[in-house]
Amino acid sequence: MNAITEAIDMAQLVPMDRVVLVSGADLTPQPIAWLWKHWLALKKLHILAGAPGQGKTTIALSMAATVTLGGRWPDGDRCEKGNVLIWSGEDDPADTLLPRLLAAGADRSRCHFVKGAMRDGVVVPFDPARDLQQLREAIEAIGGVRLLVVDPVVSAVTGDSHKNTEVRRALQPLVDLADACDCAVLGITHFAKGGQGTDPAQRVVGSVAFTAVARIVLVAAKVKSAEDGEDARILARSKSNIGPDDGGFEYHLEQTEPLPGIQASRIAWGKAVQGSARDLLTDPDEEIEEVAAGKTDLPMLMWAELKDGCRQSKQVEAAIVGMGYSKKQVRTVREKMGIKPRKGGVGDGWYWSLPDGFIPKTEWLAAVGETEDALEDAQGAQLLKQGILGTFGASSAENATDVKTETAADVHGDEEF
Repeated sequence: MNAITEAIDMAQLVPMDRVVLVSGADLTPQPIAWLWKHWLALKKLHILAGAPGQGKTTIALSMAATVTLGGRWPDGDRCEKGNVLIWSGEDDPADTLLPRLLAAGADRSRCHFVKGAMRDGVVVPFDPARDLQQLREAIEAIGGVRLLVVDPVVSAVTGDSHKNTEVRRALQPLVDLADACDCAVLGITHFAKGGQGTDPAQRVVGSVAFTAVARIVLVAAKVKSAEDGEDARILARSKSNIGPDDGGFEYHLEQTEPLPGIQASRIAWGKAVQGSARDLLTDPDEEIEEVAAGKTDLPMLMWAELKDGCRQSKQVEAAIVGMGYSKKQVRTVREKMGIKPRKGGVGDGWYWSLPDGFIPKTEWLAAVGETEDALEDAQGAQLLKQGILGTFGASSAENATDVKTETAADVHGDEEF
C-alpha cells in the first residue's frame, strides 16, 4: 500500500505539461531507410518543384508506379513493392491520375486516391491542413503504404504560405505522419517567377520553410543541351540533408494509349547526369536578362578555344561559363558562328570545331598575340576563293546561307523559351 501511495505522490510531482527529453545513451543509431537510395527516404518529407509544364505530377506518378510494381528506379536499383496513396487538388483520379499510372505500368490494385473526407456523415473535399489525422488512420487501414503524394503541398498550409513560422508549423503534421506511417511523403509545388541563376531550391514558391523542412528537394526543368541544341528535361537533387545533393537524370514526356481510347503521358527516363542542380538546370521558359552575346567578347573567346582544332564541347563550355557567361549565351554564339556539334565515338561525348574557312577578326588575333599579316593573308585567300565575309569571319556563299537558315530555325525553336 505504501508503494502505491508513493507512486501516486511521485506522479503528482511530475507536471503534465513539460519538455520531454531523451538521453543519447537510450538511443540506438539507425541508418536511413531508403525507398529509392539518396532520392526518396521512408519517414521523411520531400519536395518536388519546377515550372509549369515540366511533368512534375507525371514524375511523381512514375515513382508511384515503380513502387506498386517493385520495379527499378532510373539508376537501376530495385524498389521494394508497396502501396501508394495520392491526393491531388488539381487532377481527377479517373481521367488523369489513373491513366498516367497505367501508362507507367502501375499495379492499379496498389494505387489509392483520396477523394474526400467524411464530416458529420457528409463527404466534403479533403483538406490536408485539416484532415491529416483521418488520413493517417486511412493509411494504417490500407497497410503497406510506402509513398504518399500531396499535390500541391501548399494546400497543407492553413495560414500565410510566405511566412516561415506558419509554414513550419503547418508542415510538421506531414513530417509526423511520414514518420508514424513509415512512408515517404512527396509534396509537389511550383517555382516562383524570376530567380534565375540562383540555387533552384531557392525558387520554390512561398516561404523558404518548404525547402528547409523537407529533407530532400527535387527539381525538374527543361534545358537545351549545349552539345546538340535539342530540348531535354532533367530531374535533379537540389538539396539533401541525408545524402548527396547533386546529380540527376534526363527524362522525356511521352504520350501513350494505356487503354483503348485513353490518352496519357508518361516519363521516359534517360541517362544520369552529374553536377549541381544550379549547374544542370537552365529554364528555357524563363527569360534571362543578359547582354546580347554578339555584342560581347564571347565570339572571340569561342574562337580562341577552338582555333587550334576540335575540342570536347564540355571543356569549351566549362571554360567560357567560368568566365561569367551563361550557357544560353554560349549556345547562341555557337549557333551564329556556324559551329555544328558532332558526336564522338561510343561514350566519347560531343565535339565542337570551327567551320571550314572561318576567319577571325583582326582584334581577335591581336588579343592572342598573332600577327595581322597572317589575318590579311588568310582573308585574301578566302576572298579570292569565295568572295564573302560572314558576320564573325569569312565564309562561302553556301555556308552563309546555311548559317542564316540555321539561325532562323533556331530563333523559331527558341520561341518555347
